[in-house]
Amino acid sequence: MLETLVTSKTRIKLLLKFFLNSQTKSYLRSLEGEFGESTNAIRLELNKFEEAGMLKTDMEGNKKLYQANTQHPLFGDIHNIMKKYIGIDRVIEQIIGNVGELDKVYLIGEYAKGVDSGIIDFLLVGSKFNYDYIANMTNIAEKKIDRKIRFLYMNPEEFVGQVPTAEAGLLLWEN
Repeated sequence: MLETLVTSKTRIKLLLKFFLNSQTKSYLRSLEGEFGESTNAIRLELNKFEEAGMLKTDMEGNKKLYQANTQHPLFGDIHNIMKKYIGIDRVIEQIIGNVGELDKVYLIGEYAKGVDSGIIDFLLVGSKFNYDYIANMTNIAEKKIDRKIRFLYMNPEEFVGQVPTAEAGLLLWEN
């Protein structure tokens, strides 16, 4: 029973880690420290995902580097499920409507790296933001998804040259 709980928890963490942002790469040892779980439990799950073709691997020296296989037929579905799991879809729905002149929305911070930290960070690129509307919708969204939400605002001129790296930022919406 305990093994089932551990592997289920590990499995969810791995899905979030690799399938929310497909650019995320990681080694077994770094996952051990990040998840706070044994390498054996993590290795078992990684092996299952690799055997199913859902993860691809590369060797860097003597270390095996894991990354989502975006060519797998289920990648898109799992990616969407992970966005729903943490509530990104609901936040985007709540906020986009009357936020202002919005150009782009990025997921940044820990969730962009696949870490379920409990605080979702977004970068909004645009102008004439309706801060009162965003604050009201954020309160509603936080209650629905049981996570805290933070926003960083940039106008398009500030954003030039600030594009988050693929692993540190995930483009969620673009006008």
